Amino acid sequence: MRYVDPRPAQEAAPETGTERMEARLAARLAGLRTERGWSLEELAGRTGVSRSTLSRLERGEISPTAALLGRLCTAYERTMSRLLAEVESEPPQLVRAAEQPVWRDEASGFTRRSVSPPHAGLRGEVVEGVLRPGADISYDGSPVPGLEQHIWVLEGELEVTADGHAHEIRAGDCLRFRLWGRSRFRCTGSGPVRYALMLVLP
Repeated sequence: MRYVDPRPAQEAAPETGTERMEARLAARLAGLRTERGWSLEELAGRTGVSRSTLSRLERGEISPTAALLGRLCTAYERTMSRLLAEVESEPPQLVRAAEQPVWRDEASGFTRRSVSPPHAGLRGEVVEGVLRPGADISYDGSPVPGLEQHIWVLEGELEVTADGHAHEIRAGDCLRFRLWGRSRFRCTGSGPVRYALMLVLP
């Protein structure tokens, strides 16, 4: 049951940024389903999420978990970062270095900087990756089948395996492909490898 504020409408607490974000996300998810002409029953069959949960989610009555969002992203062939970017307020065209999100996985020796974050209406994004010597990261599949990738090594040496084919890339080299299955990134040099990754939706 949803909480109803007993105070008069004019005295209700102002909506927070998080609540506005969740409302836009709910509307976007409903819009994506409508764009594809899917019923709630069909989406439930594609995601394994109950019809009632999907209905409540689209009405903004519940907040999605990361696992639930992951299932919906797979159904709609979107990365999670792109879906969230589509419901954020309009980001600036210029992304200052200090505003570029950085994520570090100390256990695997991987640092990821979102240089040009996903943007609604644009099909590409740019990521800077740094792997320390010996770092070896594998992905079970592409978040979007046929996702176009361009990997430009800026410093060091990188081995990339995409769909079963291994490639040795050195500073200045660029590898480009469409990914359909598994992939692996491995730092093969004695020092860290730094590379730019360009992602383009099909």
